[in-house]
Amino acid sequence: MELKQKSKYSYELELGKANANPRIYANKEIVSTLEAEYTQHNSSLKQLENLSMLPGLKGVVALADIHPGYGAPIGTTTASDLKEGVITFAATGFDINCGVHSLILPLTAKEVAEKKKQFAEQLFRDVPAGLGIRGKLVLTKAEMDEVLEKGAAFAVKKGFGTKKDLKLMEEEGCVEGADANVVSDKAKERALDQIGTLGSGNHYCEVQEIEKVFDEKAAKVFELKEKGTFISIHCGSRALGHQIGTDYLSVLDGAVKKHGLKIPERDLVCAPIESEEGQKYFSAIKAGSNAAFVNRFVIGALVKGAVAKVFGINAEDVKTFYDIGHNTAKIERHSFDGKKEKVLVQRKGSTRGFGPTNVGVPLKYRKIGQPVIVGGSMGTNSFILKGTDRAMKETFGSTIHGAGRSMSRTQALTKWTGEQLLVDLLAKGILVKARSVKGLPEEAPDAYKDILSVVEVMHKAGISEKVAKLRPLICIKG
Repeated sequence: MELKQKSKYSYELELGKANANPRIYANKEIVSTLEAEYTQHNSSLKQLENLSMLPGLKGVVALADIHPGYGAPIGTTTASDLKEGVITFAATGFDINCGVHSLILPLTAKEVAEKKKQFAEQLFRDVPAGLGIRGKLVLTKAEMDEVLEKGAAFAVKKGFGTKKDLKLMEEEGCVEGADANVVSDKAKERALDQIGTLGSGNHYCEVQEIEKVFDEKAAKVFELKEKGTFISIHCGSRALGHQIGTDYLSVLDGAVKKHGLKIPERDLVCAPIESEEGQKYFSAIKAGSNAAFVNRFVIGALVKGAVAKVFGINAEDVKTFYDIGHNTAKIERHSFDGKKEKVLVQRKGSTRGFGPTNVGVPLKYRKIGQPVIVGGSMGTNSFILKGTDRAMKETFGSTIHGAGRSMSRTQALTKWTGEQLLVDLLAKGILVKARSVKGLPEEAPDAYKDILSVVEVMHKAGISEKVAKLRPLICIKG
């Protein structure tokens, strides 16, 4: 294995036996960290090396937020040939379509600060968060099937949000081709009372100040103004997505044996894309993605209601900005040796970052490029970026989704207490409300890489460019 520098911010992992040498976007500090951890079990580079040996790969990309995950690193994108390639659990993960639903408030940061405590309390009451917390929308099994196949349009039908909001979502809030029948009854039952819930772990609802605008032209199209306010809702498919992953790990394990696939690591269990097992798993990912879209969309409507109650404005004056996922699998067209081909793109802790004029970008933003929402962790900045043409050429239209962890959750729990974190964050003007104070250290700001550095790598590499920097004011956690 050799990590060879290709440009100031890109490297190639040169592997003798790989089907595709991974490209890594990083600075020298990130590279040094990757190299230092190489000898550790399940290091990012070792996982990349294994991932690159899967059949039918057309390309593998690692972004600046790369860190170890189950089987494959978080912060990676793969593109696979539809006939020769495989679909693997490790390249999408358990939390299917975990992502961000975002809103723009018609309020200045000063206006929000004047009612910060009241607003935080209202959000904490109205947004169900934490393990075992039931949502306000409890579904029948028939309704759950509709969620899985119809996506966010189901929420509109139930009185949450409006049809125009759907236009400001990836895939307009519904991935076509989802079949509820390939999702187990157990997975469905676990989710019947979870639609419209935040969950726990790294999920959050955060009120943010638009602290700085870098790109005035893009910010105008995105309707972002300095000293304005923004809300990011970060969550996914909850127990349903996790159960889909659990169910299909054994299916894919059987497919490896049945189809005689050679894989370097059992965590990379997979199935040929065109096989019965591959198609069922792909359809289940689509169904899980649709459930995640509905989940975030409902929370978005609850947040709009909380804003209206506290500030005495119309809920519809709170504008939907964008909704996008970062644990996905999609058929997309990308260029290889000057020819456009359909490939399966799996993103794990990686978000779409499509460039200008691409039909996958909402019409409202198409001339600028797709909004990219890069989330921080309670006490750190978040960013709004824009997709670029260069990303379409180099990264299959993909970019970072966050900063990426720098230490495990177990390590973080030994370094901080939840009570101390609350005090420290409040001293910085950040009000955190959490169901589990004990679990807060898992998501401590210093448990993550420096988001400023990670964003700067992608910006200077020309993959996704800075539009605005956000600063946390209120954070609701599970």
